[in-house]
Amino acid sequence: MPATPELPKFSKASNTPQPLIPRKVQFDWADTPLEWIPGQPFASHFINEINLLLPAGEFWFCKLYNKALPYITDPKLRDDVQMFIRQEAMHARAHGAAIVEYLHAHGIETESNTAQEDKLFEVLLADEPFGVKLPKFAQKQWLVFRLGIVAAIEHMTCVLGNYVLKQDQWKGADPVLLDLLRWHGAEEVEHRCVAFDVYRHLGGRYPSRYYLASIAMPAIYGLWVHGAAHLMKQDERFAHKKPSVFRPWIWLEWHRQSRHGQLPSPLWLVKQELSFFSPWYNPVKEGSTEEALAYLNRSPAAARAARPS
Repeated sequence: MPATPELPKFSKASNTPQPLIPRKVQFDWADTPLEWIPGQPFASHFINEINLLLPAGEFWFCKLYNKALPYITDPKLRDDVQMFIRQEAMHARAHGAAIVEYLHAHGIETESNTAQEDKLFEVLLADEPFGVKLPKFAQKQWLVFRLGIVAAIEHMTCVLGNYVLKQDQWKGADPVLLDLLRWHGAEEVEHRCVAFDVYRHLGGRYPSRYYLASIAMPAIYGLWVHGAAHLMKQDERFAHKKPSVFRPWIWLEWHRQSRHGQLPSPLWLVKQELSFFSPWYNPVKEGSTEEALAYLNRSPAAARAARPS
């Protein structure tokens, strides 16, 4: 384990008291079954979609925050952002490896789904959206607009991180995939303040945060269900259901599965997102850094990567 750096001096802009630590991880997917929660194919596919959804978005985060760095005047917040970028890059690489070494190894087609995610971030949310070069006066506003979207998404990932750290209903779950989710979830809780702190530091205000979250949160859940449906179409047990984000079955089944503790309830998730809409929202209150660090200190993937080769 790397030595923990000294605590930084007080910062008005940063609400992350501890230094963030980028951790290398190493996962061995050789023995992970596609139905990684035994007897729960729907939940297994539904959560596996996270591997498809995250890499493009997290690499986009890294590009965006590198562009934000020159505007950050607070030294502690600048340090937070640099470590946030390194953590997010590792998340993207870990989930990207799971696509290749795990899902592709089981014969799952992912490219048609991930291509849609790439287009979203490389075209719609690019520095030049749809190839349109913005005038100089609008470039910072477009940057802050997108940082507001990330702040909303990071609240969602913190909620899911808390969920997976406390989840105890996945009986017999594959330990490698479970560690991937818990390691990632713990780091989301650990750095939960950074995106919101940057958004405020660069001039983001409550009214825009409100409407950005109103757009981002339904969009992310829609993409999640859309991708899960893509995985289920490739499973003969669900093919006859013709899974689709536009068909009621997958949403009703999600709710039914949540009642048995296999997935977070969609209604519970909506309730958890409401705090972000409050004018007094503070991400510090949304999770426990101590719980997150406790898991990160025992993560098998982090320990494996730390061993001498």
